[in-house]
Amino acid sequence: MKVSDFEFELPEHLIAKYPAAERTASRLMHLDVARGSINHYHFSDLPSLLTPADLMIFNNTRVIPARLFGAKDTGGRVEILIERVLDESRALVQMRSSKSPKPGSRVSLENSSYQLEVIEKRNSFYVMVFPDPGVMAIANELGHMPLPPYIDRADEVADQARYQTVYAQRDGAVAAPTAGLHFDEALLAKLAEMGVQRSEVTLHVGAGTFQPVRVEDVEDHQMHSEWLEVSASTCDDILRCKTSDAPGRVVSVGTTSVRSLETAAVSGQLAPYVGDTDIFIYPGYQFRVVDAMITNFHLSGSTLLMLVSAFAGTELIREAYAEAIRESYRFFSYGDAMLITR
Repeated sequence: MKVSDFEFELPEHLIAKYPAAERTASRLMHLDVARGSINHYHFSDLPSLLTPADLMIFNNTRVIPARLFGAKDTGGRVEILIERVLDESRALVQMRSSKSPKPGSRVSLENSSYQLEVIEKRNSFYVMVFPDPGVMAIANELGHMPLPPYIDRADEVADQARYQTVYAQRDGAVAAPTAGLHFDEALLAKLAEMGVQRSEVTLHVGAGTFQPVRVEDVEDHQMHSEWLEVSASTCDDILRCKTSDAPGRVVSVGTTSVRSLETAAVSGQLAPYVGDTDIFIYPGYQFRVVDAMITNFHLSGSTLLMLVSAFAGTELIREAYAEAIRESYRFFSYGDAMLITR
């Protein structure tokens, strides 16, 4: 397979720079793989497409204010994006500056007296030491919400809430699990009232999710690593869903939940899992856990587009994306959603 098999042309005006006025006001495309059909709804219609036997899996990661600005000792401007918090005082970061920093160099953060030190380079990332009061305290004090590069604007106050799911709990992501942005408390309550079950995983989304695929052959791509946890209670919930007298579907909210569950079942049987994953799901992959998924519309040539193509079939996804463009769906993080059932 070639990366070019997953590329498409997207008009610039279909890239969502801001979220819909209300979370559930986004549009929802239903892609029924078994029937090969495409139908159009609003996200508020989701309950009509689910059953009380279904189990929804949400990623409860919380986006941290991971973008920091400062200057090198030489005066050059620096932009820092935290990729992963390593411990209380160290973080793995991406750095944007005129010249690559060397170990021992320092960055003074704007509007503060804090100085960060580069101590190591790891591939395209850097390990930086943060002074007291530590990584998270400094990020919370000075950091900006890390909007994706295709949202070509500075972050605003409203992004602090809207680029975060309403059920976010565990700090660590530097990009939102965007399929979850369409849920509000009222919709979650409605789903609970109709009997839809709910369970959670944690996958701290890294900035590497936006890195382009730089190889020609899909199989040659190396995925970035992300930390996740699938608990024993979530595994038990899934087992009950699949083995009850009236089995339901495991409905994964977002590709991060898909990658979490499929990592936990990589041995062939679902089991609790804590640690890193670099699982790469592309056409030909046999899904072990997920029966349906909710996802946004993804970047051309991206690994996320390859994942949904593995789930629904490359041709059907290509047809659905062409339909979405014709119907002026909004794309990417703040855009519209798709429910894929099969």
